[in-house]
Amino acid sequence: MRTIYSHSRIIYLIIALFSFASDSFAQTPLTSPAHIGLVYPLSSNGKNAAAYTNHFSLHIIAGLSKAETGVAISGISNIIKEQATGVQIGCFSNHIGTTYHAATIAGFMNHVKGNAGGATLAGFLNLIDGNVNGFQGAGFANLGAKEVNGTQLAGFMNTAQNNSQAQLAGFSNIVKDKAAVQVAGFLNKADTVQHQIAGFINIAKKVKGVQVAGVINIADSSEYPIGLVNIVKGGEKQVSVSIDETMTTIAAFKSGGRVLYGILGVGYNLKDNPNPLYALQGGIGAHLPLTAHFRINGEALNTVLTDFKKGYYHRQTVGIFPAYRFGNRVEIFAGPTFNFVSTKHDVGRDLVSHYIWSEDVSRNRFHGGYIGAAGGIQVTL
Repeated sequence: MRTIYSHSRIIYLIIALFSFASDSFAQTPLTSPAHIGLVYPLSSNGKNAAAYTNHFSLHIIAGLSKAETGVAISGISNIIKEQATGVQIGCFSNHIGTTYHAATIAGFMNHVKGNAGGATLAGFLNLIDGNVNGFQGAGFANLGAKEVNGTQLAGFMNTAQNNSQAQLAGFSNIVKDKAAVQVAGFLNKADTVQHQIAGFINIAKKVKGVQVAGVINIADSSEYPIGLVNIVKGGEKQVSVSIDETMTTIAAFKSGGRVLYGILGVGYNLKDNPNPLYALQGGIGAHLPLTAHFRINGEALNTVLTDFKKGYYHRQTVGIFPAYRFGNRVEIFAGPTFNFVSTKHDVGRDLVSHYIWSEDVSRNRFHGGYIGAAGGIQVTL
């Protein structure tokens, strides 16, 4: 009986040691110097590929792993459940579970559920659920990021919670809170921003620097908006009527901040022309306050006159207009202008006769320069 009891104890001891060894092995992270294959599970790590951390991965179609510490290359997609610290190149997409550092390059899409560090490059889309510390470049869009400390470059759109550097997009940049520099072909939107440049419209609450838009700037506070229409809550909006030496009368809407403002106007030439001449004017201006009721307004203007037939008259003007305000709303202004004129088919060529310089560029084209004057009245809205 003692012999049987002794043998049993030995067997139990062996089983216990085996179990301990098995548990210890199971808790040891699985690593592989190289993971090579076709597609999961047809690879050197087989059906356990999702448990391995690899130093190098190469898959014809797609690779699956727990983590990557070196280079991961696949014909279609790299699927990494946790973190990647090297370079990931997927001809179609990269999917990373938590965090990556260094670079990930995909022909179509990168999707990172955690934080991203380094460079993220995709032919179509970067979708980051966490924070970004590095560069993002996408053919279509960079979306979903929270805190971005790096440049975002996209063919169509960039979005983020905050971006401390630059956003460059073919169509739009949208930041929920704070942004540094936004440059877009159509739209920029942010709560607080340093600078915005858009082909059509900028929208913000507080602008610390310059807003430049092809048409519209909207802000609660913006001292330096540059656009045809600037709707600034703490700014100034005026309606003006003016006339110049050519007898062109313009009704204009002037809007902007305390310093810069935009000008958009329409009008008509009052001279007895062979055909009626209609005017369209756009430009920017700047206020230089001198006293409580007196200031100088400098304006750079583009004016086009046309008879809507075969010709046109184009005038570029720089004007300096001393202005005096009566009360809080009515202001009169007048001053000299410096003008460059370009005409086609002699439309408007004879509106002035005192050119200080002129030339016939071709049989139907004329250029000239002269000094003129303009004045008018404007009412603050």
